[in-house]
Amino acid sequence: MLMSTREPLGEAFDAHGSPPYDHFNLGDHVGDDPAVVWRHRQWLAEVCDAQPVWLQQVHGHRVVRLGREAGQLTIDGQFALPDAPIVADGSFTTEPGLICTAMVADCLPVLLAAPQGRGVAALHAGWRGLCGAGAEMAGQGVIEKGVEALCEACSCEPGDLMAWLGPCIGPQTFEVGADVLAGFGVSRADGHPAFREAPAVHGQSKWHADLAWLGRQRLHDLGIQQIDGGRWCTVSEPARFFSFRRDGVTGRQAACIWLVG
Repeated sequence: MLMSTREPLGEAFDAHGSPPYDHFNLGDHVGDDPAVVWRHRQWLAEVCDAQPVWLQQVHGHRVVRLGREAGQLTIDGQFALPDAPIVADGSFTTEPGLICTAMVADCLPVLLAAPQGRGVAALHAGWRGLCGAGAEMAGQGVIEKGVEALCEACSCEPGDLMAWLGPCIGPQTFEVGADVLAGFGVSRADGHPAFREAPAVHGQSKWHADLAWLGRQRLHDLGIQQIDGGRWCTVSEPARFFSFRRDGVTGRQAACIWLVG
């Protein structure tokens, strides 16, 4: 398991990139120099001695299975097309050498591990993907989808899994409106552990939301008890983390998990 930051991961890496993407941006969709991003991704693969698989994340709940056949990458059992985006917000694998990744710059990355090295998963959970907002998700978020897929692939129960929550926007800085409360089925924020009232903006009620708490609660509700992490705020630590809410135009860090052969 590995969580990148905007700083290089080791002294052996000569960081590249210019503001606002310095130093170790892994996102190829944010306006950074493609050659620099490619170098960063190659360096990550070399350090991990495994193949990162990058997703085109869309704040949904699709979770894909990564595999290999005849030395080629497969997605849900089909050969991956060269340069074709993999549109999903989570991935899992039971095969060594493939890195499941979740790129973030305020959203919550969730890493899952099945017992005895049977499988791993990485999930990208913004508030929409977390609560399953939208008719196409019908209230089933990316965590539910990811846990179900990994447990089925590894023949285990949710309670057997371990989960780790990475850096995300913290409860002091994540200001939300009534749509977010409604997405999580909260009609009144009074006394709710994940929401507290914030000053109104242009007459509209606002709240501060605890994204990590909401993710942890979803995992608990599924029966997962072994949960760690979720203690870092991307907005509040500019020297360590990229943050879209703080900077607007910025890079992406990644949470990575893989099986060692």
